[in-house]
Amino acid sequence: MHSNRSSFVRSSILHYSIPTLAHNTRNHLSSLPNLKQTYTENPVPYIVKKCIARLQLCASSIFKLKQIHAFSIRHAVPLSNPEMGKHLIFTIVSLLAPMSYAQHIFGQIQGPNIFTWNTMIRGYAESENPWPAIELYRQMHVSSIEPDTHTYPFLLKAVAKLTAVREGEKIHSISIRNGFESLVFVQNSLVHMYAACGHADSAHKMFDLMVDRDLVAWNSVINGFALNGMPSEALTLFREMGLEGVQPDGFTMVSLLSACAELGALALGRRAHVYILKIGLSVNLHVNNALLDLYAKCGSIREAQKVFNEMEDKNVVSWTSLIVGLAVNGFGKEALELFKELERERLVPSEITFVGVLYACSHCGMVDAGFKFFKRMKNEYGIVPRIEHYGCMVDLLGRSGKVKEAYEYIQNMPLQPNAVVWRTLLGACTIHGNLALGEVARAQLLQLEPGHSGDYVLLSNLYAAERHWSDVQKVRRIMLTEGVRKTPGYSLVELGNCVYEFTMGDSSHPQSKDIYAMLAEITKLLKLEGYMPHTTNVLADIEEEEKENALSYHSEKIAIAFMLINTAAGTPIRVVKNLRACADCHLAIKLISKVFNREIVVRDRSRFHHFKDGSCSCRDYW
Repeated sequence: MHSNRSSFVRSSILHYSIPTLAHNTRNHLSSLPNLKQTYTENPVPYIVKKCIARLQLCASSIFKLKQIHAFSIRHAVPLSNPEMGKHLIFTIVSLLAPMSYAQHIFGQIQGPNIFTWNTMIRGYAESENPWPAIELYRQMHVSSIEPDTHTYPFLLKAVAKLTAVREGEKIHSISIRNGFESLVFVQNSLVHMYAACGHADSAHKMFDLMVDRDLVAWNSVINGFALNGMPSEALTLFREMGLEGVQPDGFTMVSLLSACAELGALALGRRAHVYILKIGLSVNLHVNNALLDLYAKCGSIREAQKVFNEMEDKNVVSWTSLIVGLAVNGFGKEALELFKELERERLVPSEITFVGVLYACSHCGMVDAGFKFFKRMKNEYGIVPRIEHYGCMVDLLGRSGKVKEAYEYIQNMPLQPNAVVWRTLLGACTIHGNLALGEVARAQLLQLEPGHSGDYVLLSNLYAAERHWSDVQKVRRIMLTEGVRKTPGYSLVELGNCVYEFTMGDSSHPQSKDIYAMLAEITKLLKLEGYMPHTTNVLADIEEEEKENALSYHSEKIAIAFMLINTAAGTPIRVVKNLRACADCHLAIKLISKVFNREIVVRDRSRFHHFKDGSCSCRDYW
């Protein structure tokens, strides 16, 4: 058993230094009696007992821990002593000291008990490198040590951090075989593990099997849905949680706000904000950051700024969230001003902060400024650019129409371009009509992500824009042959306590007759304002009248018509769309905002459009 553990830890032995037994050691251990007067034959048990007592008082000092360890070595207590080793390891893990220190001791203990194994697994599970926790679990089996009720929660925590769902499923099976699955803390750990690994449905199934569901279980499953693209399910569970009388905490509210942000459910998010103030969570930094993110993602940037200004405690995440929020809402200059203020506060921006800064430059057409910030990121802050930063630079060039320069930039990147980078170039080629480079980008995407439906759509749109109808048909045949389905476009709007979803040509809503009557009225009024449909956005070889008819039934127009019917005059309208808004819808919504005197906020796949009085915050640059 000892040799097995030694072979496992050989590469991670700590080259740590034990302090010399100078006056500091004597001072911290001065209360120990004179050893010569206390024992004559075997001093080890007595020294171990006293050292353990001292370790239990060593609540926050690694330095004192090492002094006690050094004292035990000086007085001939071997590292292989199980009791001394157990308490040393427990203190190391509790103080979050380097796990290599704990591993060094663990590798020399003779016959460590299950408590010591669990402590080591816990230490690695809570560290930046959780994988050794799973290796230790395997070593337990080799050493014929049976896991107990405390083994699985620590082990599943490591699996959750690694998102190693296959390992988690194996551990789940073993916990069932050993009869531990019915324990609440094991069940909570399983729910958290499945949710963290992106398997929200499995987390929910596990949750449904639980007889006693505490706040931890509710938080895990709600957060699992919120983080895995199922915000409606997260909100439904939050309501069920309230009906069962379980009081939420800060973690719950962060998950709820994330779900509201994903759906663009601003009214529900505002009610959550009121509740947060009521239960005294308004001083919680994480909750405030989630509130800030909610308002920014719902297009209510002024409310986001208000939350930011009222925060007593801010961190870099707070600043970054508002910088990114301003950027995606079309307030690029304000985002860059806020970044300057961050620097004046002597805060150190993160990698994500610079993603927001570069995004702001990209969406405002500030090419020169973008390159200056990219250079500063490397030279002044020592941040090594990641693929996300290079992607922003490609988008910066492509969005401004410098498609050839964007392609050259990709060729000279020090990192291997991923699918997102090539897709960014393909999108720029579609917008600016560069067929040759569009085909080059598509060829690269076929190698990296051959089944991505968006790439087929972009290429088809590029061919259609150039009126290469035979190539459009060819792309569509390939999609049919390979079973690639286009992601359907949809638009979400919030009314009352509900979020409504509309698709193109949707007639499923009970008010469909009234909605289409309103669409006809909208078209009539817009034409009086000089509106001419952008039929080039209908990428099909059909008659002009059919194209105009198809444009009228885009999901965002249906959603806006629904809101015009059901909301009072002057009420802002907010729409969340999963795809990029087309040029015709952009033009039509500008005119709708003028004709109906409505502020309309549309969040599409990449940014916000704030329409008011016939103009858009993007200044037609998106």
